[in-house]
Amino acid sequence: MGKKKSNEKYHRIIAAATTVFAKKGFYQSKISEIAKEAQVADGTVYIYFENKDDILICLFEEQMQMVLDNMRGHLAGIDDPVKKLEKFAMTHLGLIEGNPDVAEIIQVELRQSGKFMKEYRNEKFLQYLDIIEDIIKDGQEKGIFKKEIIPVVAKRAFFGALDEVSRYWVLSSRKQYDIRITAEQISGYFLSGIMVNSQG
Repeated sequence: MGKKKSNEKYHRIIAAATTVFAKKGFYQSKISEIAKEAQVADGTVYIYFENKDDILICLFEEQMQMVLDNMRGHLAGIDDPVKKLEKFAMTHLGLIEGNPDVAEIIQVELRQSGKFMKEYRNEKFLQYLDIIEDIIKDGQEKGIFKKEIIPVVAKRAFFGALDEVSRYWVLSSRKQYDIRITAEQISGYFLSGIMVNSQG
């Protein structure tokens, strides 16, 4: 698959699928529509992908790699675990706001794919969660976060809050709140519960 992924048509199909899935939904989208959007023949799609689920998973992997690289870039050079968690929340929700088509697919359409939900080993997503876990462990080692906090539980609680707000933001026709203020508030709720000197 390595050579295929470096092919220009492969990337055109991925970009086309992003547009079509976001507009029509995963189930309603057809391979022929993706091919038309990518300006390739229907048969060309099958050179690179087994089926529609395969396209969705490849799309997700490419987007998650970009998200991972972007997040690591934003966190690089920040030593304070508190500021790191705040930056994580801000960056995550900023990506959702700045990439509505991709956000729609990740928040809604992926969860409709049986292959994705049952069979796919989501390594890149686990790496994303591990960024949160590493920040929490670092904070514990520095005496900033409570020792009794279980990092594996905390990382999913923190991400779960961001994910639910992201899903609501994607599905809401009216954006009723500023996503940056939301990021600050989620960080605040979470930090008040895990910091050693918290009054909560």
